[in-house]
Amino acid sequence: MKFGVFYELQLPRPWKEGDEHRLFQEALEQIVLADKLGIDHAWAVEHHFLDEYSHCSSPEVFLAAAAGQTRNIRLGHGIRQVIPNYNHPARTAEGLSTLDLISNGRVDFGIGEGATRLELGGFAIPAKQKRAMAIESAEQIANMMVMTPYPGFEGEHFSMPCRNVLPKPLQTPHPPMWMACTNRDTIKIAASLGVGALAFSFLDREEAKAWADIYYGIIKSDACVPVGHSVNANIAIVSNFSLHKDREEAIRRGQVNFEFFGYAMNALVAHDTVPGRTNLWEEYLAQHGSKTEDLIASVRRARTHASGIGTPDDLAGHIAEFEEAGVDQIIFLQQAGRNLHSEICESLELFAADVLPGFKSKQAAKAEAKAAELAPYIQAALARKKFMAPLAEDEIPVVRASVKAAQIAGT
Repeated sequence: MKFGVFYELQLPRPWKEGDEHRLFQEALEQIVLADKLGIDHAWAVEHHFLDEYSHCSSPEVFLAAAAGQTRNIRLGHGIRQVIPNYNHPARTAEGLSTLDLISNGRVDFGIGEGATRLELGGFAIPAKQKRAMAIESAEQIANMMVMTPYPGFEGEHFSMPCRNVLPKPLQTPHPPMWMACTNRDTIKIAASLGVGALAFSFLDREEAKAWADIYYGIIKSDACVPVGHSVNANIAIVSNFSLHKDREEAIRRGQVNFEFFGYAMNALVAHDTVPGRTNLWEEYLAQHGSKTEDLIASVRRARTHASGIGTPDDLAGHIAEFEEAGVDQIIFLQQAGRNLHSEICESLELFAADVLPGFKSKQAAKAEAKAAELAPYIQAALARKKFMAPLAEDEIPVVRASVKAAQIAGT
């Protein structure tokens, strides 16, 4: 089991001067702390125009800043919007490779599409075509990072001529690829493409076991045809996270903020929105009422709390259940709602002191056993892929200079 921290960069209203600056600086401090504590991954989303829910519209900049301040933690695009209307595939390939070089090979590449009309409409992306557009782009981004030169492409949703896309990444053949899985069927798609599944829908243990079996069943079957030049067979799930030695205090600190995460996403997807005029936090609190105290009373009666919010023992049990179910990584959603920076850091430090060592000691052996088990299946999957053919030397086109430059050269 590996562990990550996750950033939407949420900022509920009301906004005061300097709030966005503080938000970004505190998030970077948290990643630096996570790196020092031995946490494996830091993930940042890419969303656009989603007031209060996510102010993380340029994760490549945020992750580059994190790269300069850390040494070991892997830096994940969870996800990068790969549809050309958001980011031209060549620009994504260039950015990923640059970040990989800067970070000494610590990048993970999650592919995504966007889900809200605010995003899709803002970039004129037809909702019914977004999945096909994303997969087409993702395959070509991988080709661009590997091939010298990239032969060029005439696709359904974008095209470009032969160019040598630079720089190339440090990791070979390219950074591990993942896919955002906001519903269960996309977990099947991720497996069929040979990429990791980033499950953002907060699976419970039973569901996680069922879908892990389905995911790895597809990885091991003829249905797996990699979209990239490698297979990244992993399932990661996002879990709420608030830790304290007093269970009730952990719930008071984290529950309201974690539930806002789901409320805000649903509101932005399902409800009409006036840009720049949202009031999600106030609406959420009006509906939330006394649910936190009701939950605490229920937990007090049961003397346990089965989630990522609670005591170190609660969390260790929560993680162990998902490890047994076949999940490879737990990503902690600690920056949600109005969670305090100081309390996020306290939770991370308590996790590292009381929970992480028991799982960290098993990482290497489990990874080695998993790699050995999957090796023949991954080899077979790569053999099924139809790789883009490189150009022969005499097929590489000459890119003509401008007419004016050619005329000058001819005089």
